[in-house]
Amino acid sequence: MQDRLNQNDVTNRVNVEDPHRVRDAVLALFAARYPGADFTALACAFDDFRALFQGEFPGYLACDTLYHDMRHTLDMTLAMARLIDGHERASPPSERLGPRRAALGVLIALLHDCGYLKRSSESRVENGAVFTKVHVSRSADFISSYLPVLGFGAEAPLAAQLVHFTGYEMEIDDIHIVAPEDRLLGCMVGTADLIGQMSDRMYLEKCREFLYKEFVFGRIARDTLPDGKELVRYSSAEDLITKTPGFYEYVARQRMSAKLCGVDRYVASHFDGADPYQSEIDRNMEFLKRAIELEDLKRLRRACYSLSERVRHAA
Repeated sequence: MQDRLNQNDVTNRVNVEDPHRVRDAVLALFAARYPGADFTALACAFDDFRALFQGEFPGYLACDTLYHDMRHTLDMTLAMARLIDGHERASPPSERLGPRRAALGVLIALLHDCGYLKRSSESRVENGAVFTKVHVSRSADFISSYLPVLGFGAEAPLAAQLVHFTGYEMEIDDIHIVAPEDRLLGCMVGTADLIGQMSDRMYLEKCREFLYKEFVFGRIARDTLPDGKELVRYSSAEDLITKTPGFYEYVARQRMSAKLCGVDRYVASHFDGADPYQSEIDRNMEFLKRAIELEDLKRLRRACYSLSERVRHAA
């Protein structure tokens, strides 16, 4: 197989920097899974998502976060659609999510990080990453107001809760969801967010070049405690990348297996037994561990000039 292109998904077939191609891939997948179902609203949502992140949506400025950009969301959304498909393939008819919940899950995925976007009234905010600690709540606010426009008003309150499965503002155990099928959807959204970004071909470089800068803006890298003392989580971009294997092993993996109910297993159902997301994550972690052992982080040298950065320069 051809070496995976930097802009492609884990199958090397879908350009996750192109919202039209990801839209078409998701719609084709759902059309095959749910023959005759109407996904017009979902197609419209992809168009609005593109406009939102490119600064063409009323009341919002273009995305200026370079890690949590359009590409990340598209990659994660494609992973979400595949998790849903894998679940439907592996489950008896009485336990399937159905087309309406499937569409809702993808809508939440598309909008899960829109809380990083600055409103027009926030133009003086230096960077959207300033909202890191509250971005999920901001995303929930947007979801609550936007879904009724698509005809998903009844599901909007639920969606505003389910998006919190992608963040850390609320403990997952404290998110009150009544229906088991809806809780499953939340677990899928949270899992797709993790496997989508960590399997990115440029994940390691993006952590070093972009994520650390977002953590500085968002007061994640360094923070001030109530007693006035400084808490240093990451002293530099190199410190963050060096700690990434530990984050994967002791935070991401445990979160997926325990808090998110191990729904990553549905990837294999979708791919007939294979799990390219896990394979690419393993590849990234093995490469990084080797670079750390050799004390040679310069081995991380893929050009990760993000889609959002290119859009901004082209504007």
